[in-house]
Amino acid sequence: MTEIQIAQSVTPKHIREIAATLDIPEEKLEFYGNDKAKIPLDLIDEEKAKNNNLVLVTAITPTPPGEGKTTVSIGLVDALNKLDKKAAVVIREPSLGPVFGIKGGAAGGGWSQVIPMEDINLHFTGDFHAIEKANNLLAALIENNIQSKTRNLGIDPRTVLWKRCMDMNDRGLRNIVAALGGKSGGIARETGFNITAASEIMAILCLASDLEDLKARCGNIYVGDTWEGKPVFARDLNAEGAMAVLLKDAIKPNLVQTLEGSPAIIHGGPFANIAQGTNSIVATKIGMSVSDYTVTEAGFGSDLGAEKFLNIKCRAAGISPKTIVVVATVRALKYHGGKSLKKITEPDVDALEKGLPNLERHIESLKSFGVPIVVAINAFNSDTEEEINLLENHCAKMGIPVALSHGWADGGEGCIDLAQEVIAATASCDRKIELTYNLEDDTLTKMKKIAHTIYGADDVVMSDKAKGQLLRFEAMGFGSLPVCIAKTEKSFSDNFKRLGRPKGFNIYIREFEIATGAGFIIPIAGSMLRMPGLPSTPAAEKITIDKNGDIEGLF
Repeated sequence: MTEIQIAQSVTPKHIREIAATLDIPEEKLEFYGNDKAKIPLDLIDEEKAKNNNLVLVTAITPTPPGEGKTTVSIGLVDALNKLDKKAAVVIREPSLGPVFGIKGGAAGGGWSQVIPMEDINLHFTGDFHAIEKANNLLAALIENNIQSKTRNLGIDPRTVLWKRCMDMNDRGLRNIVAALGGKSGGIARETGFNITAASEIMAILCLASDLEDLKARCGNIYVGDTWEGKPVFARDLNAEGAMAVLLKDAIKPNLVQTLEGSPAIIHGGPFANIAQGTNSIVATKIGMSVSDYTVTEAGFGSDLGAEKFLNIKCRAAGISPKTIVVVATVRALKYHGGKSLKKITEPDVDALEKGLPNLERHIESLKSFGVPIVVAINAFNSDTEEEINLLENHCAKMGIPVALSHGWADGGEGCIDLAQEVIAATASCDRKIELTYNLEDDTLTKMKKIAHTIYGADDVVMSDKAKGQLLRFEAMGFGSLPVCIAKTEKSFSDNFKRLGRPKGFNIYIREFEIATGAGFIIPIAGSMLRMPGLPSTPAAEKITIDKNGDIEGLF
């Protein structure tokens, strides 16, 4: 069966039954039909959260379709519940960009999915729309103020950094000219769009502690300068109140279920290559408050999602995982060993062996955080016994526990061995994570520490434009913020062609953006773009609906 056929073959339990497994009273639920519900922030219990076994799922450097972090996360939580552990999975909401682009869906796979799969992939409870509208409301208020003769703040249109956003891969919107049409259309200027997952509003939603904090963060957004060079913030436009109104429901996490009836909390969806790559703090803390084991994931490889989860999210939330699961696949390691994408399903022990240094680099990077690591081999039908044995033996040589994950084929039952390794690892953890840098470090030092410790780079080099921007941001008093490096997910370096474990390279920072509402600086490495384009054959071309309203092609 296809992914969507598998998802449709299971009748979801009523969401009140799922809530009951977490001891969430029915009166706390805001129903979106029978199988989805918003849950309130007052479920957060800081004391209970402190005792939770938080498990972070990350991965090696992925191939374009991904290596199955969400599938492994869902299979793992189903397995933990089979072992009578009270477990919940907390993951991100899919963006329509990859759903209609290269992936065709992002709700897990096979028998390790969250349902209702179609709703989760397509619009869900409207959170992305609310984020998009709040983002674009601020853009409209900026344009209006520039045009106004009575309440004009004197914004220099050339300095406006705020872009519009849309939840779609559309390369034609990366760079545009806005406000054409003469005097009534405003002052023409160059601008562009980000994908919604890269909007600062998304980052704010995922870092805010409550509605009041959300509103304050919206007000703290830096939008540009006046003609005199004075910084202008969203609060100067009185924008934060209306923006928060648009986000009043979006800040509440969403409760759904896995195919096996395990509770799943889904909220927020920043990409890890251009944003912080992990679900919201409030969703994770609710999971940690109502379960004993909370399984969560961070996007792309550990050099992106895990680094930002640990250095940005954990720092802000005051949380620390007890185990980090690294998802590896035989096919991806063969790719990093020189095998072409079209041939990675062919048996090739030599290519696999040549690709193992990529896994080694991820393990070395994660060891710097000081908590136990477990490798999950996400199994595919094309894997041979010889290849699996080689990978398992290599993990043993590194002293890292390893287990096969058959969640795609067998659901929770296929992840029992992995769950047992995770239980043992969390039980052995007696410390909190060690962060890569201190907030007191200057921005360049922070970037160098990440580049050296996490990427294995020699140095960080900045363009003249980036140097000037950084001087400006530090002069404004933002030098103590964490850094959120925008970098390709396809390599440890900033060059997507350098696969495996590259050595002897620098990270080149082309320019900076700043997210003063979210609270971090964004160095943009190499040719990284914050509005992706569609692939040559988009997944959208295979997605359709029949006369009965049944959706086909999501996978």
